[in-house]
Amino acid sequence: MQSLIQRLNNTHSKTMGYLLWFFGFTGAHRFYYGKPITGTIWFFTFGLLGVGWLIDLFLIPQMDDEADLKYQQGLVDFNITWVLLTFLGIFGVHRLFMGRVLSGLLYFLTGGFFLIGVIYDFWTLNEQITEINQRPI
Repeated sequence: MQSLIQRLNNTHSKTMGYLLWFFGFTGAHRFYYGKPITGTIWFFTFGLLGVGWLIDLFLIPQMDDEADLKYQQGLVDFNITWVLLTFLGIFGVHRLFMGRVLSGLLYFLTGGFFLIGVIYDFWTLNEQITEINQRPI
């Protein structure tokens, strides 16, 4: 049963997690749920040769609950920002969406700051969104 805090602070979606899990051998769902180290391992090992990827099918509800407790809901939506990063990251659209106009333009002009910025954002996006969402309105 979900706790009251998790229902009120629903930062991540199980549906989005399962959609990213479909491509999980790349580690996308693990990055989404704030697990960048294992996301990177999944990326380089194709989901631990598929074994970890299959196990994650059953771990997504737990990873979703942990993310809901760890990150702060607010004005910037986690799901939209992650979709923008995943599909348009090199253009900086996710940064523009978060209100980071200068870095968004830099990403646009440099291919996601030569892809290094995109990789950085895969590692830190949840923390960046939480930081923005904690600011007073």
